[in-house]
Parts: sequence; structure tokens; C-alpha cells
Amino acid sequence: MQVTSLLSRQEPGSGHDHHHHDDEHGHHHHHDGESCSSCGHDHEHAPVKLWQTLLGIVFVLNGFVVEWFFKQGTGISSVSAMLGAIILGYPIIWTAMKDIRRGQLGINELVAIAVLAAFASGDYKTAGVVAFFMLLGEIIETRTAEGARASIESLIKLTPTKARRIAGKEEQEVPASELAVGDLIRIRPGDNVAADGVIMSGQGSFNQATITGESLPVDKKPGDEVFAGTQNLTGVLEIKVSRAGTDTTLGRVRELILAAEKTKLPIMKIVDQYMGFYTPLVLVIAALVWAFTRELNNVIAVIIFSCPCAFILATPTAMVAALSAAARLGILIKNVADIESAAKINAFIFDKTGTLTTGQLAVSRLAPLGDTQPAELLRIAASAERYSNHPTAKALTALAGEASVPLLEPKDFSETAGRGVKAQVEGVAVVVGRAQWLRDNGVKEDFLKSVDLKEAEGWSLIFVARNGQCIGWVGLQDQTRAEAREALAELKNSGVRRIAMVSGDLQPVATRVAKEIGCEEARGECLPQNKVEFVRAVKTKGYKVAVVGDGVNDAPALAAGDIGIAMGAAGSEVAIHSATIALMNNDLRRLPFLVQLSRSTRSVINQNFFFGILFIIGGMTLSAMGYVSPVLAAIMHTGGSLIVVFNSARLVRKGEELEHYHPAPAPGSRNEGGNVAAKPGLAAA
Repeated sequence: MQVTSLLSRQEPGSGHDHHHHDDEHGHHHHHDGESCSSCGHDHEHAPVKLWQTLLGIVFVLNGFVVEWFFKQGTGISSVSAMLGAIILGYPIIWTAMKDIRRGQLGINELVAIAVLAAFASGDYKTAGVVAFFMLLGEIIETRTAEGARASIESLIKLTPTKARRIAGKEEQEVPASELAVGDLIRIRPGDNVAADGVIMSGQGSFNQATITGESLPVDKKPGDEVFAGTQNLTGVLEIKVSRAGTDTTLGRVRELILAAEKTKLPIMKIVDQYMGFYTPLVLVIAALVWAFTRELNNVIAVIIFSCPCAFILATPTAMVAALSAAARLGILIKNVADIESAAKINAFIFDKTGTLTTGQLAVSRLAPLGDTQPAELLRIAASAERYSNHPTAKALTALAGEASVPLLEPKDFSETAGRGVKAQVEGVAVVVGRAQWLRDNGVKEDFLKSVDLKEAEGWSLIFVARNGQCIGWVGLQDQTRAEAREALAELKNSGVRRIAMVSGDLQPVATRVAKEIGCEEARGECLPQNKVEFVRAVKTKGYKVAVVGDGVNDAPALAAGDIGIAMGAAGSEVAIHSATIALMNNDLRRLPFLVQLSRSTRSVINQNFFFGILFIIGGMTLSAMGYVSPVLAAIMHTGGSLIVVFNSARLVRKGEELEHYHPAPAPGSRNEGGNVAAKPGLAAA
């Protein structure tokens, strides 16, 4: 009844072969030395059919009814109950026989012995009811596992089956599976995207919740990347396919989630090892009970209680629930054991650029000189830079859009790479750029004395001159993420003892950013190998370290931590592969959530285990003393499994509050979506 075995099996009743490494379809199941997930206890009866179970219980109930009406036991009631017991008992016995043929002694045999013992004693009604409840438990567990699978599969169904491919002038509808890299497809408003690709023409707003876990739509324009399974809300677009079929980000996400379900916690591996000794032990206990009480019903009840279904469901159900909760928020956990290790993390090491900061320049300071107004300075600078593609120009136009400053049309625009631009605005010559550029263009005065910022601290300064006179300057810097401060504070509250930031930037820049977000420790001027050395140094002091980076240049550092977390992994192969946990978007608040989720998961598993063990010991004791009949034992056994399933299901709701909370992105920052530039004016929407 192990959920993992149900998840990994190919078809019901295919029966795992104990020594197999490939199943019937030739799929390679085993990941690095993973034990076979369904050995020991897989409760894998011949396919449990709902109608078969119902038919059997009707016959058994009929036996009770006949006996009740005709007070004395007629042959009819026995025959009816016997038929019911055979229908219900057959799948159980059949599976047990298959196990024994393979030389395995497992839990299936315990159930089979209990049913056979009741049957042999001539008590067909008890045999039927016991078999019914055992099958009911099995059906419930299979459905629970399938429910978790279904929630993940529903993510996958978002990829449409058909796509509109553009061939020459006309568009054809083709199956999405036939799309190849380089094809052009058209996407209309309301369509789901069929493959990963790059927008060639058109603009649209996309709901990317399926991949990044954010519910705010993200605006995209030509040149931006779109992902399979996301929904286009507005606009008609033409997209050039860059990844198709299972290679898409969504395909990768699905493979990772399904692979994660097959991985195991250390505790499960231990349980599997000892399951082989468990059945013989129970049979010895049953023999002792028979020797002392000579009551067959007590023996049957003891055997029923000994099936450790609640105990065995303890971990897989909690894991699947935690994986679903995490996947809904765009957190991909590749190995279940990482949920366990995330609970122990007490040090976080962050990369700076692209992780704690957005990696994009934004205007942080407008300094008009003389009697110029700030809005006037912004209007002139942004108008002159309007058609430049330089990051500073983009930051200026973004700010102008947010502040609703109307831009003017520049004339005679010319740009000199790395230095600045010249243009006519309202018929007046305007020069925008570095200090030297203004001097080269005949600005005489000493305008540098008004500057109170140091470029060494990561400020990028541009000066604005009109009619040969400096009217002010603009300070830009790499913007820290809006939620960084809050996320770090939450990590601190949840008991993380050390938070450090490493960066390739100059030390003053690193120090300034660290001060802004409330991080005590900042290391600047780190090459990738210095980052790795730093991570190892923290680990040697006995910390459990999580390294957070954007996955591209941080791969070695991510691999060096106990856990590597890659941010903004949607569309980045390297990030998905180099990290143990991938965050599909750039929201740092996912990190405290991850720590809390893993701790809750750990406590739910402990509760389940504790309950499972008490349930088995208590039930077997009561049965041996004759307080519990076999029928009651079967009912309680199913109830115990359900309690564990429902306790684990509490985890699915975790993190719902994060889905609806969106801070306004920092001015001029990229939209929350990570690799998407917000349209000016929409960034603050």
C-alpha cells in the first residue's frame, strides 16, 4: 500500500519483480542505487475493481439478511456469504500466491492468512467482511495516491493537444506532438501555449502560474520567451518554437515531480529492509496467541491488526502532499530526501546579482541642478534617451512611464556606445551621458562637485546638459528585490543562524546591498571558486548550508552546499539541473516557506509513525485478549489508514496565502516574473 509503489508501477497488478531493474516496457526504474520501491509491502492485489468489491459485499450482506429473516441458519445464507467471500478474497489470495512464487514473504501474505483462516473456520460472513475492508483500504489508498498524481497531471494537461502552425500564408491545425524546433505557431487570446518558444511578432499578457507559481500575469513582447502550458490572455502572437514535446520546461517539471515521487526518505529504506523479518515475526506472535487462547477469532484479529498499513502510509502520503504544495508555488524538489534536509538548514548563502537584486539598473536618485525641477530633468533625459536600447535608457523610460511624465519626440538622435546620446528636444540640443561625454560636447562648468555618491559603491551616474549647460544628474543602481528584506527577516525568525551574501562585485557594492536588505555578512570580489571555498568553510564549522543562486554562474557553489536552490529556473536548463531545488520564479519569500514546509512535513511524518506504531501494538494486544472481533479489526484497520491519509493531506493547503500576495515590484524593476521586462507603466500595476 506504499504510495510510492503505487505511483511508480506501470499498470495495476503488473506485479513488480523483486530483482528487476527494468519493467515490462523496458523502462529503467532505478535511480542511483534506489531500492525497489514496492518490495516488502506493496499490497498490490490483482487489480482491485470497484464493481467486484461491491458485488462481493452484496453477497455477504445477503447472507446476513437471509439468516436474520429465517432465524435458523439456512444453507442459502452460507452459500451466499461463501460466494461473497470468494469474490472478495480472490484478489487477496492471488497476490499472496504470486509473492510466494517469487520467494517473498510480505504483508499480502498476512492478509491472505487472515481471510483463509476465517474461511476455513466456516465463518464465511466474517471472511467476506474482513476481505471487504482490506480491499476498501486498498482502494482508498490507491485513490489517494492517484489524487496526488492527478493534481500534478492537471498541471500537465495544460499543454494543448493541437497547435496552429503557420506554413507560408496559411495556418494549419496540427497535433502539438508534431511540432518541431523552428516551427512558427500562432497563439490567439485565451489559448494555452503548445511549446516553449520566442515571440516573433505581437504582444501579449501571460498567466504563468503553472510554471512559476505566480498568479499575476506577465507582459511579453517580441524577443521574450514563452513556456508551454502557460496561457495567453491578450493579443495575437506568432511564436518560433525553441523546445517541443517533453523537452519543454513544463515537460521537465513533470518529469522531475514524477521522479521525485520515486525517490525515498532514508527512514523508508530502513523500513523496507526490515519488512522481510516482519511477517515471520507476526506469524510467531499469532501462533503464541493460538497456543494460549485456542480462539481462532483472536488469532485472525491479531493478524489483521499486524498489517502495518497506517505505518507504511506515514511517509509517502506526507511526501506527496508536500511535493504538491511546493509544486503549486513553483518550487521543484527533485529528491524527496531534500524535504527532510531542508528542515535542518541553519545557514543560507546568497549570490547577489539576480538573486537578492533584480540584475537590472533602476533610477535611485534624480539630482536637478539650479532651478530645474526633478520632473523636468526626468522628462528631458528620458526623451533624449527614448530610442536607445542601453540599460540606463530603459531605466529612465520605465521611471517616466511610472511617474506618468509625457515623453517628447527627439530629433537628430545619435548614440555613441558606452558614452552617451545627443538629440534635439523641443528644438534645444540635449546631451545625456558620462561626465567626459558632456565635456567633449562643450559643457564647461565643473558640475562634478555636486555629486555626493561614489561610483565604487555600485552607482552608475549619468549627466544631463541642455544648451551646453548641466541641468542635473541621475544615479542608477542594481535594484534590490522588493521582498528581500522581509524574506531574510522571516528566515531569521524561523531559526536560521547565519545568512551571508557572496558577490563578484566590489566590496563596497556588496556592503551597500547587504545593508539595504539587512544581511549581516557580505563578501565582495568573489570568483566562482571563492564562492565554493566560502561555502565549504561555513560547512566545516558545522552548519547545514543552503546556497541560493540564479543557477547559471553559481552551479559550482550550488553543488557545494547541503542544498542548492536555483532561482528563476523557468526556461533555464542549467539551473534546473545544477540545483537540488529549483524555484521557477524569483520570489524570495518562497525560501522561508520552504523551510516551514519541510519542518511541517517532518512533524506530520513523526505523528503518522507514532500513531501507526501505537495502533499496531494496541490493536494486537486487544485482539490477543479477545476484546476485538475480526470484523471490528478490519474496520479499525481501514480507519487507521484513513487517519494517516487525512493527517498528511493537511500539508496540501500549506502556502495558499503566498499565492495571493503580490508586493508592487520595485520601481523600474523587472516584473515579478523574473526574465520578463515590465512595460513602463505596468510595472507598478
